[in-house]
Amino acid sequence: MKKKAKSGKKSHIRLLHQYYKYTGFYSFIFKSLKKAAIPLLLFLAVIFIVDHFVLNIEDMLKVITTKFAPGQVLGIFFTSESLLGIVPPELFIAWAGKSSAPFVYLTLLAAASYAGGIVSYFIGIGITHQKKVHDLLENKLAKHIKNTRKWGGFLIIVGALLPIPFSMTSIASGIIRFSFSSYLIFALLRFARFYLYSLVIFKMI
Repeated sequence: MKKKAKSGKKSHIRLLHQYYKYTGFYSFIFKSLKKAAIPLLLFLAVIFIVDHFVLNIEDMLKVITTKFAPGQVLGIFFTSESLLGIVPPELFIAWAGKSSAPFVYLTLLAAASYAGGIVSYFIGIGITHQKKVHDLLENKLAKHIKNTRKWGGFLIIVGALLPIPFSMTSIASGIIRFSFSSYLIFALLRFARFYLYSLVIFKMI
């Protein structure tokens, strides 16, 4: 009985592998990783150039941390993460690195991003009740919606970890009514993204 169960599990995994391979999930991941590497490297290059030839990044971040209250910065970031990820999270990670408590503010940023994703999810649900808005955004987010329907939770994981606007993935998840409880679990990887990126960014500033 155990052997049969094990065999069944293996065949299920094999079927999933074939499905993701056939639907292009692996090539999508590879392309996303390439796309993710470019903006991250560009951001680090800009930070390096500005810091060495234009102005001292460390001093600039210190000015920001003293001029703006942490609540204001977190509020701006939460708004950005709720509305299509307007501002790159890397800028806020750099801000956290120069704050009085880097790990605490990094965690608060990750929590704000996670909460912003939840807001985006419900924006997606709300859109389904507004036909004109739904039709407009469905065209603009057609690729995200199509991919979310195909790959579900795996796409949410990719959106949480890679520098793809997480808000778009969250809105698409809401539009197709992806399981909210599953969304909350997969989206927790947003925290991992912030901690991993901070390992590089904190050393650069």
